[in-house]
Amino acid sequence: MIKWEHSIFALPFALCGAMLAANGLPSVHQTVWIIVAMVAARSAAMAFNRLADASIDAANPRTRSRALPAGTLTSGSVAAFVIVSCAVFVLAAWQLNRLALMLSPIALGVVLLYSYTKRFTRWSHLVLGFALGIAPSAAWIGVRGSFDPRILLLTAAVTFWVGGFDVLYACQDYDFDRQEGLHSIPRYFGIEKSLWIARLFHVVMLLLLVSFVREFGLGKLSIAGIVAVGLLLAYEHSLVSAKDLSKLNAAFFTMNGVISVVFFGFVAGDLLIRR
Repeated sequence: MIKWEHSIFALPFALCGAMLAANGLPSVHQTVWIIVAMVAARSAAMAFNRLADASIDAANPRTRSRALPAGTLTSGSVAAFVIVSCAVFVLAAWQLNRLALMLSPIALGVVLLYSYTKRFTRWSHLVLGFALGIAPSAAWIGVRGSFDPRILLLTAAVTFWVGGFDVLYACQDYDFDRQEGLHSIPRYFGIEKSLWIARLFHVVMLLLLVSFVREFGLGKLSIAGIVAVGLLLAYEHSLVSAKDLSKLNAAFFTMNGVISVVFFGFVAGDLLIRR
């Protein structure tokens, strides 16, 4: 039902936030519990999404083979998994600091309630983006126990990055969304215009990353990381077109995992060299 590699999308950005907050390497205790929190939140969110969308997935030819529609898992077992994952997330927040613990219910609300947004807004892609985008800000809080508004630039960048690739992913459900009355950017704008909207989101992401690097006074390595991300995004968009969405899974899963890891590598190297 949930692949471990799904956590790779936001985890490197969370680790960026943690390293920035620590001005280098966080403690082993902080790093471990941030990773536990990330995996738990992602697992809870994806399992809850499968639960909330069980009837929709059963009606969609692309998703009816998923665990719940196929009957390989029961709704009760999935609900129990969500509860346990949420409990692990709160435990991880408690292990980090008091502010992280106090904000943990809000974080869970954001990552869980996204599942219902496609029922009433075409901008659900950006809500999903924000659900992952809070990762670097949450990690900053996990290390510092306080908040710095500058980290919101990275949150905004991740929001538009995820929003962009989710628009691409939603293109394959264009006909189904129209038939079922679900809201998405492809349903309202068509596939060709949606591809351009996804590109626009990713341009905004790159501009936000530039502002982020400047605000934190990061160096040439981080700038090189932005260039690398831009090239990878260009390649990702080259894989899909309005007439051919066959390589969408490669663009969605493979390239976006690479993008997050590459950017983290450059920022981490920058911070460690400057120490």
